[in-house]
Amino acid sequence: MPFRITVLRADEILDSRARPTLSVTVGLAGGAVGHAGVPSGTSLGRREAVELRDHDPTRFLGQGVSLAISHVNGEIADALHGRDFTDQASLDQALIDLDGTPDMSRLGANALIGVSMAVARAAAARWGRPLWEYLAPESVTPALPVPHFTVVDGGLHAANPLDLQGFMIAPFGARNMTQAVRAGAEIYGRLGRHLAGAEGSHGVARLGDEGGFAPDLSGPEEILRLLVRTIHEAGYQPGRDGVAIALDVAADAIRRPDGRYLVNGEKLTSEDLIARYRQITADFPVYSIEDPLAEDDRTGWAQLTRELGGRVRLVGDDLFATNPALIGRAVDEGIANAAVIKPNQVGTVTEALRAIAVCRHAGYGAMVAHRSGETEDTFIADLAVGSGCGLFKAGAPARGERVAKYNRLTHIACRHSELDYGPGQ
Repeated sequence: MPFRITVLRADEILDSRARPTLSVTVGLAGGAVGHAGVPSGTSLGRREAVELRDHDPTRFLGQGVSLAISHVNGEIADALHGRDFTDQASLDQALIDLDGTPDMSRLGANALIGVSMAVARAAAARWGRPLWEYLAPESVTPALPVPHFTVVDGGLHAANPLDLQGFMIAPFGARNMTQAVRAGAEIYGRLGRHLAGAEGSHGVARLGDEGGFAPDLSGPEEILRLLVRTIHEAGYQPGRDGVAIALDVAADAIRRPDGRYLVNGEKLTSEDLIARYRQITADFPVYSIEDPLAEDDRTGWAQLTRELGGRVRLVGDDLFATNPALIGRAVDEGIANAAVIKPNQVGTVTEALRAIAVCRHAGYGAMVAHRSGETEDTFIADLAVGSGCGLFKAGAPARGERVAKYNRLTHIACRHSELDYGPGQ
Protein backbone atom coordinates (compact mmCIF):
# COMPACT_ATOMS: atom_id res chain seq x y z
CA MET A 1 0.00 0.00 0.00
CA PRO A 2 1.57 3.33 -1.02
CA PHE A 3 2.26 5.96 1.60
CA ARG A 4 3.60 9.51 1.82
CA ILE A 5 5.86 10.81 4.60
CA THR A 6 4.74 14.12 6.07
CA VAL A 7 6.60 14.16 9.40
CA LEU A 8 10.06 12.87 10.33
CA ARG A 9 12.05 13.73 13.41
CA ALA A 10 14.49 12.16 15.87
CA ASP A 11 15.35 12.80 19.50
CA GLU A 12 18.13 11.63 21.79
CA ILE A 13 17.04 9.17 24.50
CA LEU A 14 18.84 6.68 26.77
CA ASP A 15 19.18 2.96 26.22
CA SER A 16 19.29 0.35 28.98
CA ARG A 17 23.01 0.96 29.62
CA ALA A 18 22.57 4.74 30.19
CA ARG A 19 24.00 5.47 26.75
CA PRO A 20 22.29 7.73 24.24
CA THR A 21 20.38 6.39 21.28
CA LEU A 22 17.71 7.65 18.87
CA SER A 23 13.95 7.83 19.14
CA VAL A 24 12.43 8.38 15.69
CA THR A 25 8.88 9.51 14.88
CA VAL A 26 7.30 9.29 11.43
CA GLY A 27 3.95 10.69 10.32
CA LEU A 28 2.19 9.72 7.11
CA ALA A 29 -0.43 11.48 5.02
CA GLY A 30 -3.78 10.56 6.52
CA GLY A 31 -2.56 10.86 10.11
CA ALA A 32 -0.88 7.50 10.84
CA VAL A 33 2.15 7.81 13.15
CA GLY A 34 4.97 5.42 14.01
CA HIS A 35 7.69 5.54 16.63
CA ALA A 36 10.93 3.57 17.01
CA GLY A 37 13.63 3.27 19.65
CA VAL A 38 17.00 2.24 18.20
CA PRO A 39 19.00 -0.50 19.99
CA SER A 40 22.79 -0.64 20.23
CA GLY A 41 25.23 -3.48 20.79
CA THR A 42 28.31 -3.97 22.96
CA SER A 43 29.85 -6.89 21.10
CA LEU A 44 30.14 -5.45 17.58
CA GLY A 45 31.19 -7.53 14.61
CA ARG A 46 33.54 -5.95 12.09
CA ARG A 47 30.97 -6.51 9.35
CA GLU A 48 28.15 -4.58 11.00
CA ALA A 49 26.73 -1.43 9.47
CA VAL A 50 28.34 1.53 11.22
CA GLU A 51 26.61 3.12 14.19
CA LEU A 52 27.32 6.85 14.21
CA ARG A 53 28.53 8.36 17.51
CA ASP A 54 29.66 11.92 18.18
CA HIS A 55 32.97 11.07 19.93
CA ASP A 56 32.68 14.34 21.85
CA PRO A 57 34.25 13.65 25.27
CA THR A 58 32.28 16.50 26.86
CA ARG A 59 28.93 14.73 26.20
CA PHE A 60 27.98 11.25 27.41
CA LEU A 61 31.63 10.14 27.49
CA GLY A 62 31.80 10.51 23.72
CA GLN A 63 28.76 8.29 23.10
CA GLY A 64 26.29 10.99 22.06
CA VAL A 65 24.24 10.60 18.89
CA SER A 66 23.47 14.23 18.08
CA LEU A 67 25.14 13.89 14.67
CA ALA A 68 22.94 10.94 13.72
CA ILE A 69 19.92 12.89 14.95
CA SER A 70 20.90 15.88 12.83
CA HIS A 71 21.02 13.60 9.80
CA VAL A 72 17.46 12.36 10.46
CA ASN A 73 16.11 15.83 11.11
CA GLY A 74 18.07 17.36 8.24
CA GLU A 75 19.21 15.49 5.16
CA ILE A 76 17.02 12.41 5.55
CA ALA A 77 13.88 14.41 6.35
CA ASP A 78 14.54 16.75 3.43
CA ALA A 79 14.96 13.81 1.05
CA LEU A 80 11.88 11.86 2.19
CA HIS A 81 9.37 14.55 3.09
CA GLY A 82 6.41 14.59 0.74
CA ARG A 83 7.58 11.59 -1.26
CA ASP A 84 5.30 8.71 -2.16
CA PHE A 85 6.63 5.20 -1.56
CA THR A 86 5.05 2.05 -2.90
CA ASP A 87 6.11 -0.18 0.00
CA GLN A 88 8.68 -0.74 2.74
CA ALA A 89 11.30 -2.01 0.30
CA SER A 90 11.15 1.17 -1.78
CA LEU A 91 11.53 3.34 1.33
CA ASP A 92 14.48 1.31 2.58
CA GLN A 93 16.18 1.41 -0.80
CA ALA A 94 15.82 5.19 -0.80
CA LEU A 95 17.61 5.28 2.57
CA ILE A 96 20.42 3.06 1.29
CA ASP A 97 20.83 5.17 -1.85
CA LEU A 98 20.81 8.39 0.15
CA ASP A 99 23.60 7.19 2.43
CA GLY A 100 25.63 5.95 -0.54
CA THR A 101 28.20 3.92 1.41
CA PRO A 102 28.44 0.12 1.68
CA ASP A 103 28.40 0.22 5.50
CA MET A 104 26.00 3.15 6.08
CA SER A 105 28.82 5.09 7.69
CA ARG A 106 27.93 8.49 6.21
CA LEU A 107 24.48 8.97 7.73
CA GLY A 108 24.79 6.22 10.33
CA ALA A 109 23.08 2.84 10.53
CA ASN A 110 21.45 3.93 13.78
CA ALA A 111 19.79 6.82 11.93
CA LEU A 112 18.66 4.68 9.00
CA ILE A 113 17.26 1.77 11.02
CA GLY A 114 15.35 4.19 13.24
CA VAL A 115 13.65 5.71 10.21
CA SER A 116 13.03 2.30 8.65
CA MET A 117 11.41 0.90 11.81
CA ALA A 118 9.29 3.99 12.45
CA VAL A 119 8.02 4.00 8.87
CA ALA A 120 7.06 0.32 9.17
CA ARG A 121 5.05 1.08 12.30
CA ALA A 122 3.32 4.04 10.68
CA ALA A 123 2.55 2.07 7.52
CA ALA A 124 1.07 -0.78 9.59
CA ALA A 125 -1.11 1.73 11.43
CA ARG A 126 -2.24 3.26 8.12
CA TRP A 127 -3.06 -0.22 6.85
CA GLY A 128 -5.02 -0.94 10.04
CA ARG A 129 -3.18 -4.18 10.76
CA PRO A 130 -0.77 -5.38 13.47
CA LEU A 131 2.89 -4.65 12.80
CA TRP A 132 3.75 -8.35 12.58
CA GLU A 133 1.19 -8.80 9.82
CA TYR A 134 2.57 -5.82 7.89
CA LEU A 135 6.08 -7.33 8.13
CA ALA A 136 5.05 -10.81 7.00
CA PRO A 137 6.45 -11.60 3.54
CA GLU A 138 4.24 -13.17 0.91
CA SER A 139 4.09 -16.99 1.10
CA VAL A 140 5.39 -16.94 4.70
CA THR A 141 3.20 -18.14 7.55
CA PRO A 142 3.62 -15.99 10.67
CA ALA A 143 4.26 -17.95 13.87
CA LEU A 144 5.12 -17.43 17.52
CA PRO A 145 8.82 -18.12 18.15
CA VAL A 146 10.43 -20.12 20.94
CA PRO A 147 11.85 -17.51 23.35
CA HIS A 148 15.45 -17.90 24.52
CA PHE A 149 15.76 -16.32 27.95
CA THR A 150 19.19 -15.16 29.10
CA VAL A 151 19.66 -16.36 32.68
CA VAL A 152 23.43 -15.90 33.14
CA ASP A 153 25.55 -13.12 31.67
CA GLY A 154 29.32 -13.12 31.24
CA GLY A 155 31.99 -11.90 28.85
CA LEU A 156 31.62 -8.28 27.75
CA HIS A 157 28.12 -8.20 29.20
CA ALA A 158 29.04 -8.64 32.87
CA ALA A 159 31.70 -7.75 35.43
CA ASN A 160 32.45 -11.34 36.43
CA PRO A 161 35.13 -13.93 35.55
CA LEU A 162 32.92 -15.87 33.14
CA ASP A 163 34.43 -15.82 29.63
CA LEU A 164 31.34 -17.03 27.75
CA GLN A 165 28.92 -14.19 27.12
CA GLY A 166 25.54 -15.76 27.77
CA PHE A 167 23.63 -18.84 28.91
CA MET A 168 20.01 -19.14 27.79
CA ILE A 169 17.06 -21.45 28.39
CA ALA A 170 14.59 -22.28 25.62
CA PRO A 171 11.21 -23.89 26.53
CA PHE A 172 10.66 -26.01 23.42
CA GLY A 173 8.28 -28.28 25.29
CA ALA A 174 5.82 -25.50 26.09
CA ARG A 175 2.43 -25.80 24.39
CA ASN A 176 2.08 -22.08 23.86
CA MET A 177 3.69 -18.70 24.47
CA THR A 178 2.06 -18.21 27.86
CA GLN A 179 3.56 -21.46 29.13
CA ALA A 180 6.93 -20.60 27.60
CA VAL A 181 7.12 -17.24 29.36
CA ARG A 182 6.01 -18.84 32.62
CA ALA A 183 8.77 -21.45 32.34
CA GLY A 184 11.39 -18.79 31.68
CA ALA A 185 10.28 -16.69 34.64
CA GLU A 186 10.07 -19.63 37.03
CA ILE A 187 13.49 -21.01 36.15
CA TYR A 188 15.05 -17.54 36.28
CA GLY A 189 13.55 -16.89 39.69
CA ARG A 190 14.66 -20.23 41.10
CA LEU A 191 18.19 -19.68 39.76
CA GLY A 192 18.33 -16.35 41.59
CA ARG A 193 17.39 -18.11 44.82
CA HIS A 194 20.10 -20.71 44.29
CA LEU A 195 22.75 -18.07 43.76
CA ALA A 196 21.67 -16.13 46.84
CA GLY A 197 21.05 -19.17 49.03
CA ALA A 198 23.05 -21.78 50.87
CA GLU A 199 25.78 -21.82 48.24
CA GLY A 200 26.64 -18.25 49.17
CA SER A 201 26.09 -15.04 47.28
CA HIS A 202 27.77 -15.37 43.88
CA GLY A 203 27.00 -11.87 42.73
CA VAL A 204 23.27 -12.49 42.52
CA ALA A 205 22.66 -8.81 43.22
CA ARG A 206 24.48 -7.99 39.99
CA LEU A 207 22.83 -8.35 36.63
CA GLY A 208 24.57 -8.26 33.27
CA ASP A 209 23.65 -6.02 30.35
CA GLU A 210 20.96 -8.44 29.21
CA GLY A 211 19.40 -8.99 32.63
CA GLY A 212 21.00 -12.35 33.36
CA PHE A 213 22.62 -13.02 36.71
CA ALA A 214 26.35 -12.30 36.82
CA PRO A 215 27.72 -14.77 39.39
CA ASP A 216 31.36 -14.97 40.41
CA LEU A 217 31.76 -18.30 38.64
CA SER A 218 34.15 -18.89 35.77
CA GLY A 219 33.67 -22.43 34.45
CA PRO A 220 30.99 -22.93 31.79
CA GLU A 221 30.43 -26.50 32.96
CA GLU A 222 29.80 -25.22 36.48
CA ILE A 223 27.08 -22.93 35.15
CA LEU A 224 25.58 -25.72 33.03
CA ARG A 225 25.36 -28.12 35.99
CA LEU A 226 23.58 -25.44 37.98
CA LEU A 227 21.15 -24.77 35.11
CA VAL A 228 20.26 -28.45 34.70
CA ARG A 229 19.64 -28.72 38.43
CA THR A 230 17.53 -25.54 38.43
CA ILE A 231 15.43 -26.65 35.44
CA HIS A 232 14.69 -29.96 37.22
CA GLU A 233 13.81 -28.27 40.50
CA ALA A 234 11.50 -25.82 38.75
CA GLY A 235 9.49 -28.81 37.53
CA TYR A 236 10.70 -28.98 33.94
CA GLN A 237 12.63 -31.54 31.91
CA PRO A 238 16.01 -30.44 30.53
CA GLY A 239 16.29 -31.03 26.79
CA ARG A 240 14.56 -30.42 23.47
CA ASP A 241 11.34 -32.02 24.71
CA GLY A 242 11.29 -29.67 27.69
CA VAL A 243 13.65 -26.77 28.37
CA ALA A 244 16.87 -26.77 26.35
CA ILE A 245 20.02 -24.73 26.98
CA ALA A 246 21.68 -22.40 24.47
CA LEU A 247 25.08 -20.73 24.69
CA ASP A 248 26.28 -17.39 23.35
CA VAL A 249 30.06 -17.66 23.33
CA ALA A 250 30.88 -14.40 21.49
CA ALA A 251 34.18 -16.03 20.51
CA ASP A 252 35.69 -12.90 18.99
CA ALA A 253 35.96 -11.52 22.53
CA ILE A 254 37.88 -14.55 23.84
CA ARG A 255 40.28 -14.97 20.92
CA ARG A 256 43.85 -13.93 21.70
CA PRO A 257 46.32 -12.31 19.26
CA ASP A 258 48.04 -15.69 18.77
CA GLY A 259 44.80 -17.16 17.42
CA ARG A 260 43.98 -19.21 20.51
CA TYR A 261 40.86 -18.88 22.64
CA LEU A 262 40.95 -18.15 26.36
CA VAL A 263 38.30 -20.08 28.33
CA ASN A 264 38.42 -20.35 32.12
CA GLY A 265 42.16 -19.72 32.19
CA GLU A 266 42.99 -22.20 29.42
CA LYS A 267 44.37 -21.23 26.02
CA LEU A 268 42.70 -23.41 23.43
CA THR A 269 43.25 -23.92 19.70
CA SER A 270 40.22 -24.14 17.43
CA GLU A 271 40.49 -27.92 17.59
CA ASP A 272 40.68 -27.82 21.38
CA LEU A 273 37.63 -25.61 21.62
CA ILE A 274 35.68 -27.80 19.20
CA ALA A 275 36.53 -30.80 21.38
CA ARG A 276 35.27 -28.83 24.40
CA TYR A 277 31.97 -28.18 22.61
CA ARG A 278 31.73 -31.83 21.63
CA GLN A 279 32.04 -32.81 25.30
CA ILE A 280 29.67 -30.10 26.53
CA THR A 281 26.92 -31.09 24.10
CA ALA A 282 27.38 -34.74 25.08
CA ASP A 283 27.18 -34.01 28.81
CA PHE A 284 24.49 -31.31 28.89
CA PRO A 285 21.23 -30.53 27.03
CA VAL A 286 22.90 -27.76 25.01
CA TYR A 287 21.17 -27.63 21.64
CA SER A 288 22.55 -24.31 20.29
CA ILE A 289 25.86 -22.46 20.35
CA GLU A 290 26.06 -18.89 19.07
CA ASP A 291 29.37 -17.52 17.77
CA PRO A 292 31.29 -20.59 18.96
CA LEU A 293 34.36 -19.45 16.99
CA ALA A 294 35.70 -16.09 15.82
CA GLU A 295 34.23 -14.57 12.67
CA ASP A 296 37.50 -14.95 10.72
CA ASP A 297 38.16 -18.54 11.88
CA ARG A 298 36.44 -20.01 8.82
CA THR A 299 38.51 -23.20 8.82
CA GLY A 300 37.43 -23.84 12.39
CA TRP A 301 33.82 -23.00 11.56
CA ALA A 302 33.83 -25.49 8.69
CA GLN A 303 35.28 -28.21 10.91
CA LEU A 304 32.80 -27.49 13.70
CA THR A 305 29.90 -27.59 11.26
CA ARG A 306 31.03 -30.94 9.88
CA GLU A 307 31.37 -32.43 13.35
CA LEU A 308 28.39 -30.99 15.22
CA GLY A 309 26.13 -29.37 12.62
CA GLY A 310 23.96 -32.45 12.30
CA ARG A 311 22.78 -32.29 15.92
CA VAL A 312 23.62 -28.82 17.26
CA ARG A 313 22.39 -25.43 16.06
CA LEU A 314 25.54 -23.44 15.22
CA VAL A 315 24.51 -19.81 15.07
CA GLY A 316 26.48 -17.03 13.41
CA ASP A 317 26.18 -13.50 14.78
CA ASP A 318 29.43 -11.58 14.24
CA LEU A 319 30.05 -14.04 11.41
CA PHE A 320 27.03 -12.75 9.45
CA ALA A 321 26.01 -9.35 10.89
CA THR A 322 22.51 -9.97 9.46
CA ASN A 323 23.97 -9.51 5.97
CA PRO A 324 22.19 -11.61 3.30
CA ALA A 325 25.33 -11.86 1.15
CA LEU A 326 27.47 -13.10 4.05
CA ILE A 327 24.87 -15.71 4.98
CA GLY A 328 24.71 -16.86 1.35
CA ARG A 329 28.50 -17.21 1.23
CA ALA A 330 28.48 -19.34 4.39
CA VAL A 331 25.77 -21.56 2.93
CA ASP A 332 27.99 -22.21 -0.11
CA GLU A 333 30.96 -22.99 2.15
CA GLY A 334 29.05 -25.25 4.52
CA ILE A 335 29.63 -22.98 7.52
CA ALA A 336 27.13 -22.78 10.42
CA ASN A 337 23.47 -23.71 10.13
CA ALA A 338 21.70 -20.69 11.62
CA ALA A 339 22.00 -16.91 11.83
CA VAL A 340 21.17 -14.23 14.36
CA ILE A 341 18.98 -11.47 12.93
CA LYS A 342 19.52 -7.98 14.36
CA PRO A 343 18.04 -5.26 12.16
CA ASN A 344 20.42 -2.54 13.34
CA GLN A 345 23.38 -4.65 12.17
CA VAL A 346 22.29 -4.27 8.56
CA GLY A 347 20.51 -0.92 8.72
CA THR A 348 17.00 -1.45 7.29
CA VAL A 349 13.98 -3.62 7.96
CA THR A 350 13.97 -4.89 4.38
CA GLU A 351 17.57 -6.13 4.56
CA ALA A 352 16.77 -7.95 7.82
CA LEU A 353 13.83 -9.68 6.14
CA ARG A 354 16.06 -10.59 3.20
CA ALA A 355 18.56 -12.16 5.58
CA ILE A 356 15.77 -14.29 7.06
CA ALA A 357 14.68 -15.26 3.55
CA VAL A 358 18.20 -16.45 2.69
CA CYS A 359 18.17 -18.59 5.84
CA ARG A 360 14.77 -20.04 5.01
CA HIS A 361 15.70 -20.97 1.45
CA ALA A 362 18.96 -22.59 2.60
CA GLY A 363 17.36 -24.53 5.46
CA TYR A 364 19.26 -22.46 8.02
CA GLY A 365 17.67 -21.43 11.30
CA ALA A 366 17.07 -17.73 11.99
CA MET A 367 16.90 -16.15 15.43
CA VAL A 368 15.60 -12.58 15.73
CA ALA A 369 17.50 -10.94 18.58
CA HIS A 370 17.88 -7.89 20.77
CA ARG A 371 21.04 -5.93 21.60
CA SER A 372 22.76 -5.34 24.93
CA GLY A 373 21.66 -1.69 24.78
CA GLU A 374 17.87 -1.76 24.42
CA THR A 375 14.85 0.51 24.70
CA GLU A 376 11.24 -0.37 25.50
CA ASP A 377 10.62 -0.72 21.75
CA THR A 378 9.09 -4.13 20.90
CA PHE A 379 9.65 -4.04 17.13
CA ILE A 380 11.75 -7.22 17.08
CA ALA A 381 8.95 -9.25 18.69
CA ASP A 382 6.66 -8.39 15.78
CA LEU A 383 9.49 -9.08 13.33
CA ALA A 384 9.97 -12.56 14.79
CA VAL A 385 6.26 -13.36 14.51
CA GLY A 386 5.74 -11.87 11.06
CA SER A 387 8.82 -13.53 9.57
CA GLY A 388 7.88 -16.93 11.00
CA CYS A 389 11.52 -17.44 11.98
CA GLY A 390 10.63 -19.60 14.99
CA LEU A 391 13.46 -18.46 17.30
CA PHE A 392 13.75 -15.31 19.41
CA LYS A 393 15.85 -13.85 22.18
CA ALA A 394 15.47 -10.61 24.11
CA GLY A 395 17.50 -11.24 27.26
CA ALA A 396 16.26 -12.19 30.70
CA PRO A 397 12.61 -12.37 31.78
CA ALA A 398 13.45 -9.31 33.90
CA ARG A 399 14.08 -5.56 33.38
CA GLY A 400 11.55 -3.46 31.54
CA GLU A 401 13.31 -3.25 28.19
CA ARG A 402 13.56 -7.08 28.04
CA VAL A 403 10.17 -7.95 29.51
CA ALA A 404 8.45 -5.58 27.07
CA LYS A 405 9.42 -7.87 24.17
CA TYR A 406 8.19 -11.05 25.89
CA ASN A 407 4.99 -9.32 26.97
CA ARG A 408 4.45 -8.27 23.37
CA LEU A 409 4.72 -11.89 22.25
CA THR A 410 2.24 -12.91 24.93
CA HIS A 411 -0.09 -10.10 23.86
CA ILE A 412 0.04 -11.28 20.23
CA ALA A 413 -0.50 -14.90 21.27
CA CYS A 414 -3.54 -14.09 23.40
CA ARG A 415 -5.23 -12.14 20.62
CA HIS A 416 -4.32 -14.34 17.68
CA SER A 417 -4.95 -17.95 18.63
CA GLU A 418 -4.53 -18.98 14.99
CA LEU A 419 -0.75 -18.50 15.25
CA ASP A 420 1.26 -21.66 15.89
CA TYR A 421 4.03 -21.78 18.52
CA GLY A 422 7.27 -23.50 17.68
CA PRO A 423 10.77 -23.39 16.25
CA GLY A 424 9.86 -23.67 12.58
CA GLN A 425 12.54 -25.21 10.35
